[in-house]
Amino acid sequence: MSSPTTSTSTATPGLRTADRSGAQDTAVSTAVPQSSMLQMLRPALVAFVLLSAVTGLLYPAAVTSLAKAVFPRQASGSLVEVNGQVVGSELIGQNFSSPRYFWGRPSATGPMSNNAANSSGSNQGPTNPALVDAVKARIEALKAADPGNTAPVPVDLVSASASGLDPHISMAAARYQAARVARERGLSLETVQRLIQAHTESRDLAVLGEPRVNVLMLNLALDKEPGQKTAPVAAAPAATTAEQGASAAAMGAAPPRQVP
Repeated sequence: MSSPTTSTSTATPGLRTADRSGAQDTAVSTAVPQSSMLQMLRPALVAFVLLSAVTGLLYPAAVTSLAKAVFPRQASGSLVEVNGQVVGSELIGQNFSSPRYFWGRPSATGPMSNNAANSSGSNQGPTNPALVDAVKARIEALKAADPGNTAPVPVDLVSASASGLDPHISMAAARYQAARVARERGLSLETVQRLIQAHTESRDLAVLGEPRVNVLMLNLALDKEPGQKTAPVAAAPAATTAEQGASAAAMGAAPPRQVP
């Protein structure tokens, strides 16, 4: 009879001890995660602030300063000036609608074409009826501007690029328009072809890409060529001020004037 009594009295303190220990463990477990959370967040926040300062402030400032010191014109957007006025950029295409000028590659940017603030393509596939209709309309416009031209239309004159801002056309596209431009300006075909050749850019590093012609630079050179007919008053401007202004504003430049 004494054994069960002893066994019971021994077990009771043990239970109480276990209860007290469990209460202490609970108190400790609720306090430890809070301090450890702060310890983990502190280095993460410090790293975030330091990396933001380095990659978001110091690195861009250093690269921009170096670029402006070594390549000042390119760092400013390769802007083109005529008589002290910005008329565009060598890197951004423009709309040329007058038959006196070479036309560039079509642009699908919105809300206007060649919008440097919204570089994009049409994302239309070859089976999309809208793309087919757009290409047909561009071919008709080229034919209407030069009805006697029976040569195949180069593909870059009727298809927009992925960026929508291409400033170049292919050699084939320039030669396709040479006769029309020469006739409209009263220049010889040889003179226009000479200007095309003078403004042809070769392959990058002699192996990358294909030879191409910068449309804006070629058209500006055409305007300087002596012995040509004066443009009619009703002729459409090379590019509208609003369109040029949007592209210039996207590059941080002053709004350009119209190219006559």
